[in-house]
Amino acid sequence: MQSPKEKRMDKSEPFFMPCAPKRKMSSEIISEARHSLRILKTQRPFTPREDQRTLFGTSSSRTPENRPPSAFSLHACSFEINESRPVSGKRLSPLDHKPKLPASPNNEDEIVPSFPKPPVDPVDIKRVSSARARLFKVASQGTLLPDKAVNPEDFIKRLHSESSVAALHSGRGRGDARLSDLNIQNQTKEHRPTSSSNVVGSEIEKGILPKRSSSSSALLNLRNESEQTERSGPTLCPSNGSENKNKNRSGSGNGSRTSDDETEEEAYYWNTEILPILNIIEKADNDTDVDCLCKACIRLYKSLENGNMLGRNCKQRAILLKILYKLVDVGSDQLSLLLVKLILALRVTGKNLLNVCKLIFKISRCENNDVLFQTENILDSLLDVLKSEDMLSNSEALLYCLGAIKFLSGNANLIKYMLNENLLETLVQLMKHISNTDKESDSLLPISGNLLVQLTAILRNIADLSQSRPRFLLSGALSELCVILEQYIADKDVCTNVARILSKLSSYNDCCTALADCPRCFSIFLAVLNKHQKKQDLVVRIVFTLGNLTAKNNHAREQFYMEDGAISTLLSLFQIYYELDCCMKSASGRSESAEEVNSRHPKHPTDVEDVLIKLIRVLANISIHPSLGTVLSTNQNCVDLLIKVLEYKQIDECEELVINAAAAINNLSYYQTKHSAVRSRQLRISELLLRLLLSNNMEGILEAARVFGNLSQTKEIRDFVVAKNVYKFMIALLDSKNPDVCFSACGVLINVTVDNNKRTILREEGGIKKRRTSIG
Repeated sequence: MQSPKEKRMDKSEPFFMPCAPKRKMSSEIISEARHSLRILKTQRPFTPREDQRTLFGTSSSRTPENRPPSAFSLHACSFEINESRPVSGKRLSPLDHKPKLPASPNNEDEIVPSFPKPPVDPVDIKRVSSARARLFKVASQGTLLPDKAVNPEDFIKRLHSESSVAALHSGRGRGDARLSDLNIQNQTKEHRPTSSSNVVGSEIEKGILPKRSSSSSALLNLRNESEQTERSGPTLCPSNGSENKNKNRSGSGNGSRTSDDETEEEAYYWNTEILPILNIIEKADNDTDVDCLCKACIRLYKSLENGNMLGRNCKQRAILLKILYKLVDVGSDQLSLLLVKLILALRVTGKNLLNVCKLIFKISRCENNDVLFQTENILDSLLDVLKSEDMLSNSEALLYCLGAIKFLSGNANLIKYMLNENLLETLVQLMKHISNTDKESDSLLPISGNLLVQLTAILRNIADLSQSRPRFLLSGALSELCVILEQYIADKDVCTNVARILSKLSSYNDCCTALADCPRCFSIFLAVLNKHQKKQDLVVRIVFTLGNLTAKNNHAREQFYMEDGAISTLLSLFQIYYELDCCMKSASGRSESAEEVNSRHPKHPTDVEDVLIKLIRVLANISIHPSLGTVLSTNQNCVDLLIKVLEYKQIDECEELVINAAAAINNLSYYQTKHSAVRSRQLRISELLLRLLLSNNMEGILEAARVFGNLSQTKEIRDFVVAKNVYKFMIALLDSKNPDVCFSACGVLINVTVDNNKRTILREEGGIKKRRTSIG
């Protein structure tokens, strides 16, 4: 039998009558309830800056033998002289090392090779070697612009006095190259003067020259070249009436033309504007007159530009390049940049283009030289190389060019300038070209991967600029990055750089929308995760990007969930990194004391913890979708992993990880399904949440209160709340100034009062008054 008082309590539906009762619509109640579901925010993975400027960082997966070097020596001799020198007639054919004796001469005129001579005296060998060294030294390092013409007779006498004819015999293969440095022109055999033959014959009769046909030919050539030099005069620019007309001034197909095509106006401009500057450069002391050389190079560039002699228009381009290459050995970075600007403006190709790009790369490795790139305005020349050079024929040159731009893109002023000069659009086009080339060849070229490592590193730096986002969207860079990610899925360096770019851009809503619209982006991300499960720096960025994509877009959540193996891939990674974290914790527990563990800052998770944080965030974001959240709440493996995190990890060890795990459980516990894995483990979850309520972390307390608000809808958890005095914590939380904390605690108390026998607990600790205050 109930007492009259108890009967009255049964009839009264509300526990208390609010001051101004207002019935809410069912849609408002559902909307408020769904506010307990929330997306999780986290920090973007931190990428430390490389200490050294190298092509490939210390964390690169490429072995040293499988990547181009970042350190190398570069001198004037590294450049190809053939590219800047005309072909000097017909070269002499080499002598046979072993003379062949015919059985019998066919006729009297046939020349019979002489028998081998006995060894030469060592003193004579030393004398000949010294003479040859002096000759070649003069030829290679001598003045390119002689003050006066060379007298052939004096020149031959000097050679005779130093016994240098033997040097010509031993080094005949290099005769043309050495003599061309002295501006001596060769002539063919058909046009040799007879007087030269007489001179040689007289010298042989006197015993000055050895009686060998090769030595005679060398001297004949030397004589003819000397006479040609005397006729042509001392100037660098041969006269238009010169009898010696070279068919091609470039041995490597560089496109240089002879002076025969030079007009009178061009010759006059060369002699009056260009030649005086070259004379200044030749006479300058390389060690002390660096400033003078820099000013001369600036004047030279302006004069060539004004005379329309840049590119391949200059008839004396070969001489110009030869002089500029010689200045590389000065060793001044400022002068070298001016030389680079000049040489690139003259449109060199092949090995010389590679050496110029190496020179730029070498200078850009020093951060202190960034200011030189601003003052000397060399960036336009660098970008022009990317736009104009072919990827296949000049791949190595492009590699070092991209490497230099990568270093310079770390400078805020330089990267802004290059961005305004359409650097991003140029890189996207180059990326498309590389991708299409690999598709056509049905294989990935080794150099392509190296190029993409540098290219994506530049894009990574560009992504830091807020003004670059519209350019990323308009240029189609996001879709191209997904294509590259799929093509080079086995290249860890390329994948990591692309993941870094996407993790930065996906932090913004417009880029998230564009990325979600890229074809097959989610399947590509899953493929990368499955391919590189244990590469933490790659996994954490891909998962972070997935968390951004699923944060506010229901369509993106559906797209990802519908991919084959999407949830199983996430849970597999969850299991791998959970076990790895447990191993690290046990190892650190043996090596560290309890005080050291507690003294570690809870705001900085380890790399493994960071992966777990990002993984849980994706699961929590997906569970916001009504249909997907209902299905995910029945996944026993998912709920068990979240519970394991709360079991083994204290909030003082990693605050963000524990709070994210509690928030994910809160989202899943919202769905009241029959087969809910959360409902089947709700008692164990409540025990773990009680530890959060007892902590000093208000974020952890809030998440625990939210979960109790969902779980307390069942009688089992309401009994737990009363038995463990959880309701007292909730009453105390009503005094909080944080409205979220107050509303969550109030929700738990309202659920508890559903049971008639528990309604009286609100009278404790002034619960009724506090609840009225919090609601009102």
